[in-house]
Amino acid sequence: MTDGQGRMIAQAPGVPAFSGVLDFAAREVLDKWKDDLHPGDIIVANVPYESGTHLNDVTLTLPLFYKDELIGMVVNKGHWSEVGGMAFGSWNPNATEIYQEGIMLPCVKLFEEGKPNRDVIDIILENSRLPDYTYGDMEAQAASMRVAARRVQALIDKYGVDSVLLAMQKLLDDGERYAMLKLKELPKGEFEAEDYIDAAIAGTEEPVYVRAKIKITDDKFIVDFTGSGKQVMSPINSPFPATVSGVRETYMAVTDPHAHPNAGFFKPLKVIAPPGTIFHPVKPAPTSTDWEAIAYATDLVWKALAPEVPDKLTAGHFVSIIATIVGGIHDKTGEPFAIVEPQPGGWGAGYDMDGTSGLVACGDGETYIASAEVYERNFPILVERYMLNTEDGVGHGKFRGGFGVIREYRILNSQALVTIQVGRHDFPPWGVDGGLPGPGNRVLTHRGGKIEEIRRISAEIFHRGDLVSIRASGGGGWGNPLERDPRSVLEDFKNDLITLEIAEEIYGVKINPEKMEVNWKETEKLRKKKGASL
Repeated sequence: MTDGQGRMIAQAPGVPAFSGVLDFAAREVLDKWKDDLHPGDIIVANVPYESGTHLNDVTLTLPLFYKDELIGMVVNKGHWSEVGGMAFGSWNPNATEIYQEGIMLPCVKLFEEGKPNRDVIDIILENSRLPDYTYGDMEAQAASMRVAARRVQALIDKYGVDSVLLAMQKLLDDGERYAMLKLKELPKGEFEAEDYIDAAIAGTEEPVYVRAKIKITDDKFIVDFTGSGKQVMSPINSPFPATVSGVRETYMAVTDPHAHPNAGFFKPLKVIAPPGTIFHPVKPAPTSTDWEAIAYATDLVWKALAPEVPDKLTAGHFVSIIATIVGGIHDKTGEPFAIVEPQPGGWGAGYDMDGTSGLVACGDGETYIASAEVYERNFPILVERYMLNTEDGVGHGKFRGGFGVIREYRILNSQALVTIQVGRHDFPPWGVDGGLPGPGNRVLTHRGGKIEEIRRISAEIFHRGDLVSIRASGGGGWGNPLERDPRSVLEDFKNDLITLEIAEEIYGVKINPEKMEVNWKETEKLRKKKGASL
């Protein structure tokens, strides 16, 4: 919800990557429609450069009136399953311009004074391969906004409009004051980080250089992406509102992750990204895989500040959502089927704890992953393996990174279409203070007796018996591995998370595998030989 000026008053918890885009959408509505807004209007927008992320993420905005005064707006962003374009689901990692990705809705009225705008609705549905799904998404989103509007009206009826407006302003003022208090607790100065986005770009394997400079003062938190690579002819570009969202994630992590996100709390934050770059693309840059660059907007700030605020941030994690679609027409039912999901991976170690295993990437926190049993019951798919990725490992350290996940799909249909985009493979999750990097993400395909490692595939045909093996990376480590408690090394060995070779070569720990115990004398000798001690 925003006030009448488009300033975000409050936002429900959900997908963190949406935390910066709703107020952009509200201001877009004000810029275009302020003199022609009426009770019951609902405006629809999805053009990434103005209001958001990618074309599937559609924003609806409903203005709130008291008598003739605009007092606020309800804004809702949701993912629509299909909005047209060159590929089913409106996502194609091979897209080179936004026109290939779906229909663009440039802040137009979906409802006018409560009545549906049939012309706009018909155009939307005609451009969708799944018009029933799209219409359901649209109506559900609109209904949720009407509920919100009724609840705001109920507050006005109970407390009066002046009290409601005063409360809205107080939320903004309190948010700003609290942000200033939290900024005073942070280290001051300039901090920098750099990396490469290695999600495959159509026609090339060249990574994109990215960098961030962060300046923290008593009243400002400035993030400058100047110097990062240009926008690319590949859908990994992050629209500027989405880049702001990515930065807001880390900003909240280092100030207070439990703070109420509103325009007041975010007022000290300033994000700079020159137009035409990967963090601020301009038309016609494609953005359907924008999550790859959004994650780096978060991660660069994270990487720069992790050594400075070790009690708040971890080492690097697997970053890439590894978005996966497996679908087709079911041989037995004749009905379409589709698995659409992210993949879980490993998060980085903290300064005093091991990383968490098997979580979705940053920015994707509300996303759910169905069980193997659900897929196997409903789709012609066998989930052959679903396990912690102990084969590729983690970033070792005094505290090790969390483990990624191996998830393998065996095709049981005559054929299926598979789309996958994976990043963070050549430039793996980073370690801190001597901690080792994670192994990087990998995807292997087994087709026709041939095993191939891929970075990106788009609607490629797989046949019965073919296999897709997704191997998400473990997180980065924190601290020198030779300082890890040998008892923790033993526990990892007991749990089949590491081998004897890793225990000895990386951690300098001698384990008696028959007695399942640490050989303390041999461990002390080995660590002294490696330049460390117990």
